[in-house]
Amino acid sequence: MATIINHDDSAPQIINTAEPEQKKYYEPTVADTELLKFIVDHTDRWRDYRDQNYSADWEKYERTFRGKFDENDRTRQSERSKVISPATQQAIETRHAEIMEAIFGQNEYFDIKDDLNDVNGTKIDIEKLKNQLKEDFAQDKIRKSIEQISLLAEIYGTGIGEITISMQKQYKPMQVPVDQQMAAYGVGEEERLQVKLNPVNPNNFLFDPNGTSIDDCMGVAVEKYVSIHKVMSGIASGKYRNVDISMMYEDDSLEATSESTNFKDDKVLLMTYYGLVPREYLEGEEVEEYSEEVEDYADMVEAIVVIANGGEILKAEKSPYMMQDRPIVCYQADTVPNRLLGRGTAEKALNMQAAIDGSMRSHMDSLALTSAPMIGMDATRLPRGAKFEVKPGKSFMTNGNPAEILFPFKFGSTDGQSMETSKEFERMLLMATGTLDSSGQVSQVSRDGNLDMSTATIIKKYKRTLINFQEDFLIPFIYKAAWRRMQFDPERYPAVDVKFIPTATLGIIAREYEQKQLAFLIQTLGAQSPLTPILMTGIVANSSLSNREEMLEQMKKMNQPDPQQQQAQQQGVMLEMQNKQADTAKKMAEAQKAKVEADLMPEEMKARILSAVSNNLNEDNEGADFERRIKLADLMLREKDIDSNERIAKMQVSAKQQEKSQNDEFIQRASESLQ
Repeated sequence: MATIINHDDSAPQIINTAEPEQKKYYEPTVADTELLKFIVDHTDRWRDYRDQNYSADWEKYERTFRGKFDENDRTRQSERSKVISPATQQAIETRHAEIMEAIFGQNEYFDIKDDLNDVNGTKIDIEKLKNQLKEDFAQDKIRKSIEQISLLAEIYGTGIGEITISMQKQYKPMQVPVDQQMAAYGVGEEERLQVKLNPVNPNNFLFDPNGTSIDDCMGVAVEKYVSIHKVMSGIASGKYRNVDISMMYEDDSLEATSESTNFKDDKVLLMTYYGLVPREYLEGEEVEEYSEEVEDYADMVEAIVVIANGGEILKAEKSPYMMQDRPIVCYQADTVPNRLLGRGTAEKALNMQAAIDGSMRSHMDSLALTSAPMIGMDATRLPRGAKFEVKPGKSFMTNGNPAEILFPFKFGSTDGQSMETSKEFERMLLMATGTLDSSGQVSQVSRDGNLDMSTATIIKKYKRTLINFQEDFLIPFIYKAAWRRMQFDPERYPAVDVKFIPTATLGIIAREYEQKQLAFLIQTLGAQSPLTPILMTGIVANSSLSNREEMLEQMKKMNQPDPQQQQAQQQGVMLEMQNKQADTAKKMAEAQKAKVEADLMPEEMKARILSAVSNNLNEDNEGADFERRIKLADLMLREKDIDSNERIAKMQVSAKQQEKSQNDEFIQRASESLQ
C-alpha cells in the first residue's frame, strides 16, 4: 500500500506505508529448551564457584601488573599516597621472558617422530610435514598467541587457549599469459584453512570444579563479547541459527578491570560450551523435562553449544572432530595438586607487594609533612581578606611584628628507614617468585659466594614451569592443530600417526650459565685438545646468533679433514713404515753377519795357526821347529775330531730317544684300541 503526499508545489513523493515483512526466526524445540536449561544451570553454578574463590584476587593481580590503584588496595586508612611498586611487574615480565626464550630461543620448538607401526607401513616425509606445520603456525600467528597465554598464566596462574578453525580468503597478485607477447595482471583468490589459538582470560572461562583437567571436567565454557556483525555474518552463512539477537547487553562482569567505562552498544555475549550433554536433548527424541536426577547423566554425548546473551541457542551439535577431543588447552604456571587452576607469579608476590607498597606509601606520606612548609598565624593581626600562599619572593602584610604573627611548623625530618625496609621486602619478593634481579638477588648471593648455587636453583624452578607448559599445553595443542588440518585439509596433511616432541629446553639464564661452564672447560683443556672443537660447536648451537647455522656449517667443514691433506698424511705414514722396515732389515742383516763372523772366527784362528806353522821357521833349527809346529797342528785337529764325534754321538742318542718315544706311543694306542 502506498500514499501520495504533496508538501508543496514540487513533484509528489511516494511513501511506502506497507508493513515490513516479518523475519522468520528459528522456533526452539522442546529439546532446545531443555538443553539450554541444562547448560545454563551448570554454568551458573560454575560461575558462582569461580567468582567466590578467585575473581577478587584475579582483579587485584591485574591491577598490580597494570599499576592501577584501587581504594581497596590501601594498607591503612590514613594512607594518602597511591604509589605502586613495580616489583611484581618486573617479576612477571622476567619469568615470562625466560619461558618465551626457552620455547622460541632456538627458532624451533617442536619436532616430529615417525610412529607408523599401525598404519600398514605407510611412510611420509616427516621433514615436509614439520615444515608445513611451521609455515602454517607462522601464518596463523601462533607464537604471538602463545606469548599472550603465557603472560596470562604468570598473572592469573593458568594459561588457557581456545582452538578455532575457519576458512580464510587469501588474495594474491597473479600474472596470466594471454598470448606469447602479452600477459594479464590481476588478483587471484583462494581459500585456506585457518587454525587459530585464541588466548582466554580466566575471568572468561567456566569449568567443572570437580575436574582436574580439561578432559576430566564434564564440560568447559568460554564467555566473550563479540560485535553484532560477526553474529549476523554467521547467521547469514548458515553457521548459526536465525534467532532474535539483542544488540545491547547490560552485564559488564567480563570487562577488563582497568577500564572505567564500558562500551555496551552493538555487542553480544557468546558462551561456547564444550562438553557432555544428555543425548536426548541434543537429538530431540523422547525429551523429558530437565531435572537434576542421576538418570540424566547416564547417556551423554560430546557436544558443542553456542548460546547468545544467556537465552538463545545459536548452534548445538555433536562434536565434529574426528578425535572427539575438546578444542581447549590449558596449563598451570606453578602446580597446585588436584586442581585445574594453578598459581602464578602475582599470587606468589602478593604479600611482599603489599609490604613494599605500604613502606613506600608511608615514606611518601612522611615527605608530604616534612617537605611542604606549614605556618601558624595570628588571624587577628592579619589584613582582612589576606590569602596566605608560599611562593618565592612573596610578601606578607601583617599588623605588627611578623616574627610574632607568623610561626613556621616543622615535623622533623623524614626517616629513610622505610625505603631501606622496602628494598628488603623487594628481595623477599624476588625470592618468593624465583626471579633474578641485578640490583637485588645477584648482589646478595655474590656477597655470600653462592651465585652458581642460586642460579642453578632458579633454573630448576623455570624448568618445572617449562615442563608443565610442554606436557599440558604445547604438545596437546600441536596434536589438536595437526588433527584439525588432517581432517579438514587432507590434501596437504595426510592422516598419519606421528609423535610430536618438544625441543625447548633452556632459557636465557640457563643458556648463559651453561655457556660460561663450557667456556671455562675450553680454557682448561686448551686449543690443542680434540674436545675443543666439539665444545665450540655446542657453544654456537646454544647461542641465539642470527647466522648461527652458517657458523655451524663452517665449523663442520673445518672439523672435516681435507682429502688432499688426508692423502698426503697417509703417504707420509706409509713412507715412515717403509723406513722402519728397511731399518729393521738392515739391523737383522748386521746381526746375521755378526753371527757368521763369530762362527768363522775359530776357523780363521786355526788357519792363522797353520799359516804360522808353515811360515817364519827358525833357520838355525828349522827341522825341530817344524816338528813342534806339526805336533801343535795335529793336536788342534784331534780336538776338532773330538768335537765332531761328540756331536755325532749326541745326534745318535737323540734319534734313539725319539724312536723309543714313538714306539711307546704306538704301543699305548694299540692297547687303548684293544680295550
